Amino acid sequence: MSNPLSYYQKHLEIYKTETQKLHKQITALSIYRVLVFGVTCVGIYFTFKQWQITVLIGVLGTVIFLYLLSKYNDVKAKKQFNEALVVINNEEIEILSGNFHHKNEGLQFQDPKHFYSLDIDLFGRGSFYQFINRTTINEGSQKLANALKANDVNNIKLRQEAINELSSKPEWRQFYTATSSLVTINTPAKSIIKWLQNYKSFLPKQVKRLPLGFSIVTVVLFALVFLNVITNQAIIGYWLLAGLTISGFYVKQINTLASNTDKVKETFRQYALLLDLIENETFSSKLLKQKQQQIQQEGKQASVIFKELSKSIDALDNRNNFVFAIFGNGYFLADIKNSFHIEQWIEEHAEKVADWFEVVSFFDAYNSLGNFTFNHPDFVFPEILNNGSVIKAKALGHPLLNKNKRIDSDLTIENEQFFIVTGANMAGKSTFLRTVSLHIVMANMGLPVCAKSSSYSPVKLITSMRTSDSLTDDSSYFFSELTRLKYIVDAIQKEPYFIVLDEILKGTNSTDKAIGSRKFVEKLVASNATGIIATHDLSLCDIENELEDVKNYYFDAEIINDELHFDYTLKTGICKNMNASFLLKKMNIV
Repeated sequence: MSNPLSYYQKHLEIYKTETQKLHKQITALSIYRVLVFGVTCVGIYFTFKQWQITVLIGVLGTVIFLYLLSKYNDVKAKKQFNEALVVINNEEIEILSGNFHHKNEGLQFQDPKHFYSLDIDLFGRGSFYQFINRTTINEGSQKLANALKANDVNNIKLRQEAINELSSKPEWRQFYTATSSLVTINTPAKSIIKWLQNYKSFLPKQVKRLPLGFSIVTVVLFALVFLNVITNQAIIGYWLLAGLTISGFYVKQINTLASNTDKVKETFRQYALLLDLIENETFSSKLLKQKQQQIQQEGKQASVIFKELSKSIDALDNRNNFVFAIFGNGYFLADIKNSFHIEQWIEEHAEKVADWFEVVSFFDAYNSLGNFTFNHPDFVFPEILNNGSVIKAKALGHPLLNKNKRIDSDLTIENEQFFIVTGANMAGKSTFLRTVSLHIVMANMGLPVCAKSSSYSPVKLITSMRTSDSLTDDSSYFFSELTRLKYIVDAIQKEPYFIVLDEILKGTNSTDKAIGSRKFVEKLVASNATGIIATHDLSLCDIENELEDVKNYYFDAEIINDELHFDYTLKTGICKNMNASFLLKKMNIV
């Protein structure tokens, strides 16, 4: 069994050491650049009267300076990458110690009308989403949230294989996350896709060769002037004006294009790197190989195609430099050339971009699931069965509770069985309901579950555990409860669900509640429903004597030496020890 803590501690030190090494290289390269700049300036000063030599020294110095600058940027990027890896491993160590409440709570994904998300603390502070989320892209976060809420019972084994394989690639996952985390994206992928698919070109195809021809003439003119074949140097100025005039015909459209590409350039730079990581990794699971194939295009890798656009956008972005804007356009028609390349790219690849973006966000989301699996080597992938018990688990526990403190329970619930769970306040009923619910959600996603063993016949989950419409008057609260119960009844008429209920009909009096709860459970059982209801109403337990599919379980509480003790263990039967009066007295309320 792997030890995730040891892995993170070891790699934290590796990436810290590499970061320090790269910092020294950056300092050295900065010094070299200053020296080259100084030597070039001195050389130009002493050869100023011999302009050919001056130009040669200036060009040579510029080339060396730019080489060192490129090297500096490469090393700086590596340093930032390793710093991101340091952050990742530091954070994993923190989370393994139980400190994860600084992570995104995912409240934007909360949906009170969803089948179960509100009831089982799927989102919010201390939620399952907050615990497992490692996404760095908005679309990846959305995809992870969608997976948690999907209630999808199909292709579970495919997802298990994919998640298990990703869990075995911690270095690749961290490289992917570090690469993705280095860029802040402000433009949503949907907006980019829409812009690309609706884009209309403004440059005619005839201008394709114009920048090249114009550039060749520019180079020839400079060579002739340099060699004194042409003595009238003013021709260079006239040629500059000609180039600026031609560029001026399209300046308005180019400005608009540059404004739009400026918003997406970081996205494409980042996605090119992420696609490269996906393409160059070897996967064996069917689902991951399908995702790799989804980004393939005849003749070229998607990462190469993205890099082409990224380079063209960067080239167009140089127009913001005044010197480049004047001389680049005046002598080489740079804006026209770069705009044409971008338009050609959009025309050829716009329809495929959505697929590429989807794959990037898929891996962003599934890396979180692989990371969760890696962090919990003691969890097990449920054996997926077509028939048999809905859940048959040994030592089933809540995945967010400390494994050294939590009390696990064995659970076997057959298809069309209904459990009534009673128990004292704080004895563990609600935690148990959320534990069972999370087992279903996690199993359906393809995740391992918190148990020593588990076999599972896939089923969709639906719950009513807390009323989201917290209205002040009882009738409104009660109506909200009834609406939720009606939602459940309607849903189970269409397909099977595993139903989890916690103390239903709280918005009415005790007698009415007992009668209503009994009738509702009887209706569910008559509909061949499977599920669990937790209640304080012991009279509901009488249904076990009348209906074979209903079983009673309880969580107990004992008062020992005037102190309340819980064993949090699921037991067969009906709870007899309630503790409300004791707690009221103990806390000096009554």
